[in-house]
Amino acid sequence: MEKGLEELIQSQFATRPVNANSYSPLVLAYIGDGIYDLVIRTVVVNRGNTQANKLHRKTSTLVKAAAQSAMMDGLVKLLTEQEFSVYKRGRNAKSATMAKNATMKDYRKATGFEALMGYLYLDNQWERMIFLIKEGIESAGLQL
Repeated sequence: MEKGLEELIQSQFATRPVNANSYSPLVLAYIGDGIYDLVIRTVVVNRGNTQANKLHRKTSTLVKAAAQSAMMDGLVKLLTEQEFSVYKRGRNAKSATMAKNATMKDYRKATGFEALMGYLYLDNQWERMIFLIKEGIESAGLQL
C-alpha cells in the first residue's frame, strides 16, 4: 500500500506531525494558498492538455482573491464551528501586504479562505478540503 503525501514528506524530509491549531492564521493562509493553487492546477491540467499560457489564465481566474471571496459567501453556511473559527482568524489577521487587484474586503475573505484550506490540509482533512473547494466553486458559479 502506498504512503500518503504527509507520510512521504515526513519520511523523506524528516519532518514531524503538526498540530494545525498551533499555527498563526497567516501561516495557515500561506500553506493554504499553495495547496489550493495545487488543487486547482491539478483539475485544470486534467481538463485538457493545452498551452501553459491558457492553463495559467484559467487557473488565475479561480485563485484570485475575488473568486475566493465569492466562494466563501456560499461556504460559510457549510462550515463547522471549528472551521468558521479558523476562517474568521484568517479573515481578521492583519497582513502587511494586499493583493494587487482586490478590494480589502475580498482580500481579507480570501485570506480567511486560504487559512481554512491550510488548516484542513495540515489537519489531514483532505476529503473535507476538496469537498469545500468543489462546493465553493459551484456556489460562486465559477467555471473550471
